[in-house]
Amino acid sequence: MAATRDEHAESEISEPSIAVLRAPRVYLVGTQTVHDEALDAFLADHEVDRWTTDAEEAGAKLVEVAGRLCYMSFAKPRPGGNSAYLGHILEVGHGSVLEHAVYNFIITGVSRSFTHELIRHRAGFGYSQLSQRFVDESSCAFVEPSAIAEDPALHEIWLEAMRAAQTAYQALANGLASKFKHIEDRTLRRKKAREAARSVLPNATETKIFVTANARALRHFIEMRGDAAADVEIRTVALEILKIMQSVSPGLFGDYTVVDLPEGGQASATPHRKV
Repeated sequence: MAATRDEHAESEISEPSIAVLRAPRVYLVGTQTVHDEALDAFLADHEVDRWTTDAEEAGAKLVEVAGRLCYMSFAKPRPGGNSAYLGHILEVGHGSVLEHAVYNFIITGVSRSFTHELIRHRAGFGYSQLSQRFVDESSCAFVEPSAIAEDPALHEIWLEAMRAAQTAYQALANGLASKFKHIEDRTLRRKKAREAARSVLPNATETKIFVTANARALRHFIEMRGDAAADVEIRTVALEILKIMQSVSPGLFGDYTVVDLPEGGQASATPHRKV
């Protein structure tokens, strides 16, 4: 499940010497698998010979296995299948078992402001982000907030600031490369130049980040950052992740609804908060 280039083509616009982005892209690049032989061996060792589940997605199945292990309820399954079981888990708030379902995402077209907020979510998350020390940002893109983009006068002010930052970065990177030309190691020379030059780049600089999170952590992220009071950019990402997860694992994320806000935009809502 991934956002495609065609779906987001309108989010990229051409400006003289600068790339402007106005919408994130979220790619679900990894999900779990269940080792059925090992699970069957565990059940056989505990004299359970007739437990089955209708769960089609590995994360949902593993959450059910974890929940049933707590009470050894494999022999007496709750009626209604995996969907009913997970619904009961959400209802009673047995959130710890949701930590066993893990998903991997790549998020692009987002600003450094966004990632500064995202990485505050520590429990249940793992991150690997594009390094400005190793990656040349001479032709980087910038993420424009919608509140600025919709106003032509404000857009021009913002655009000029981005151009100035990019020009300064390029001049500094080139000057620093000359300053450090005595360093024989080319990688080290470039790293030292870029790590200093990046100081002039703004929070709007586009970045890319690999994110791993378990289902419980994702639910907390969606509830906190999909809320109407959240920053617009991170709320947009939270809702995009919610859309993907509802398609992939409706049993774990199907209780959410997306509501329209009076001031425009959307937000997430669920009757099972803080599971």
